[in-house]
Order: sequence, then structure tokens, then C-alpha cells
Amino acid sequence: MSRRSCLGARCALLLVATSLACIPAVHAEDGERRARVSVLPKYQQECAACHVAYPPGLLPAASWQRLMSHLPHHFGTDASLDPGTTQEISNWLVRNADARARAAPPEDRITRSAWFIRKHDEVPAATWKRASIKSAANCPACHTRADQGDFDEDNVRIPR
Repeated sequence: MSRRSCLGARCALLLVATSLACIPAVHAEDGERRARVSVLPKYQQECAACHVAYPPGLLPAASWQRLMSHLPHHFGTDASLDPGTTQEISNWLVRNADARARAAPPEDRITRSAWFIRKHDEVPAATWKRASIKSAANCPACHTRADQGDFDEDNVRIPR
């Protein structure tokens, strides 16, 4: 191989590596890839006031649409928002939803989705009932970086 073609190959490799660095961070979850997206400020402001701002890739679009259209009855709480805010958040959630989901989980609950159950199958039922955790929906209790959309197992600390 000539010096010139070797330099060309290095430049091409560098170009590919640089391009890959610009792709949004993703994490694998049992073969599923979910892109991390920047959190919509209104979503963070409105939804994270009561619970972690769940990444939109954790549910399919149909689930987000149903959840956002039933905010006055949001899991037993009136989470109503003005129509403009509801539409903006709903559009963002649907646009960034899990496009690969085969079906919506029962009651559109993240904790009842097949992937969630598979990832947490080793967690005993009693663990979810600990006062420090309260329920499977309380992701930040164990996932120390859940508020940043990071659910990597390396950052899990199960409280007593």
C-alpha cells in the first residue's frame, strides 16, 4: 500500500470516528437501543415536579398519547396542564417514543412493560415495598442518575 493511500485510509477512518461521535448517546437494553434525547424544558418543569421525567423512549407513542390525553386522571391525580403545554409535551414525547415497541404495556405503565419486568426480574417483591423505595415507579430510589435519563446498571444502588 502506498503512503498516499495509507494516509487516505487514516483520513477516512478519522472521518468515520468523528461522525460517530456526533450521534446521540444510546444504551443497549436486552438488544433494544433507546436514544437519549435532551429533555424538553417544559416536560422537566411540569412532569418532574411530581416524579422523575421518564425518558420518552421508555414507552411507545400510543401510550404517551393516551397518558397525555387523560391528564385529569393521571394515575389517580389531576395533572392537568393548559392546552398549549399539553400539546407541546405530547408532541415531544410521541416524537421521541420507543418506535420499536411491539405493544403498549398494560395500563400504559412503564413498570408493567415486558422489558421492565425482564430487567428487574431479580428484584424481590419485598424490595419494592421498602420505605426507601415505595414502588417500582420510583426509579431514582435505586438508579442514582435517573434524573439524567441514565439507567445504567453500574449506577444502581439499592437502598435498605
